[in-house]
Amino acid sequence: MTPDEYCQQRAAASGSSFYYSFMFLEAPRRQAITALYAFCREVDDVVDECSDRQLARSKLAWWRHEIDSLYAGKPGHPVTQALVPALENFKLPCEQLHEIIDGMEMDLDQTRFLDFKALHLYCYRVASVVGLLAAEIFGYQDSQTLKYAHDLGLAFQLTNIIRDVGEDARRGRVYLPLDELKRFEVPLADILNAKYSDNFRRLMEFQIERAEQTYAQALARLPQKDRKAQRAGLVMAAIYRSLLAEIKRDGCLVLDRRTSLTPLRKLWLAWKTWLKG
Repeated sequence: MTPDEYCQQRAAASGSSFYYSFMFLEAPRRQAITALYAFCREVDDVVDECSDRQLARSKLAWWRHEIDSLYAGKPGHPVTQALVPALENFKLPCEQLHEIIDGMEMDLDQTRFLDFKALHLYCYRVASVVGLLAAEIFGYQDSQTLKYAHDLGLAFQLTNIIRDVGEDARRGRVYLPLDELKRFEVPLADILNAKYSDNFRRLMEFQIERAEQTYAQALARLPQKDRKAQRAGLVMAAIYRSLLAEIKRDGCLVLDRRTSLTPLRKLWLAWKTWLKG
């Protein structure tokens, strides 16, 4: 199996909406974004699948060394080997790949967030940085596009948090800001024990509204001249906003189930958005 085949397999097996967002890209950009996505999956899985925190830290430290080896021209892992052409064709800062790992390490040290400011730092590292790297791969003429990419990454992560409240709680993690739980009078125990209430629904509707506002802010920042180049991000936004609408329509039942769109619907949204440009 070649490095590119390994990354393609990682992307396809995840079932992620990201897969649909870059399937229409021309080959060099598709190869680069697939390798970047595979890297994100590798380091994210370290945290999600490794119950021993010390072992997880060691694995993340290994990935830090591997990123440094990549930039030194000595990649060893299939993912970093697949990233070599991306480094040659696009401007991907080494420090941003390290920042993604910083975000994963936050998951080892922190399972609660006091307020949105604290959560925002986490979202920046694990998602906004990915958005900035993706913008480099997709291409842009106006530097304002980087502000769009930053905000779009934040919106994606807020959507992930909303969708995965129950799944994260079963891992002992709560990403909803604690001061907002208090404001909506939702006990932390309700989240951990999957207990629904009207207050919980209102809390989640607040989270959805903030995510929607973040999407709107991101899209407003995208210069017209870069819309075509950034279509892959627009595809992802269309899919994720549809997911948010589905969650709200279902009454925010995210504690004991995971709402998802069918592959056919994702493909339809991707095709429609891509053609629209």
